Amino acid sequence: MLRRPDPVRRGSQPDLGLASPRKQHALELFAGLPRHYDAAGAVLSFGQDPRWRRALVGVVGADPDHRVLDVATGTGMVARALVRASGCRVVGVDQSRQMLARAREVTAGDPSLAGRIEFMEAYAERLPFNDGEFDHVTFTYLLRYVDDPGATLRELVRVLKPRGRLASLEFGVPTRTLARGLWRGYTRVGLPALGRLVSRDWYGVGRFLGPSIEVFDTDYPPVRQRQLWQRAGLGSVKVRRMSFGAGVVMSGTRDGDPASP
Repeated sequence: MLRRPDPVRRGSQPDLGLASPRKQHALELFAGLPRHYDAAGAVLSFGQDPRWRRALVGVVGADPDHRVLDVATGTGMVARALVRASGCRVVGVDQSRQMLARAREVTAGDPSLAGRIEFMEAYAERLPFNDGEFDHVTFTYLLRYVDDPGATLRELVRVLKPRGRLASLEFGVPTRTLARGLWRGYTRVGLPALGRLVSRDWYGVGRFLGPSIEVFDTDYPPVRQRQLWQRAGLGSVKVRRMSFGAGVVMSGTRDGDPASP
């Protein structure tokens, strides 16, 4: 039986002083991005990022009476899409205060979302929620920024109800030789160059993303990620590689208690 970490008062702020160097880097990396994040992400991915996010929302299968946790919510794109697709209620959490401020600003501009989404600051590795509190859990581009992906998955499963669905979107690396070569050329040269046109912050992200994605794909290819999901207590794990493998949508269902670490 998975044991919950030391209690965190619901609604409290995470202790950023305890952030590891990896997490501190992520916080600094994304601090200057929120204003242009949604549009720049769509443009720099040639429209694939919004497509991948739609696929993520599609596999959740939420109902209007469901409550969904969206982890690494960023500017709230997936959170808003979940509500619009099903009428469910969503709690979006992120470690970046700047991203959450933008998420609240954009969400407040749509009256149809009023009362359906709550945003709060929290770490994915130490969620301030009870066991089995959510019908479904989603996360986007998260695992490259945590120190222990397996432990983080177990924490996400902890707050998921039995038979609830966990669904994720992560970057991947194309497997075909030609597509992989084009991807590497774009992420090493094209992405930083285009990012520079947006801002200095996006230039930094452009330089960081390609190597970061490739290292993670080497350490945690989809087949290993599937194993981590299964060890965390998820069954019926499915992997969908999109855009020649540049985007990876995964989903699984909690079927009983998560496995012990």
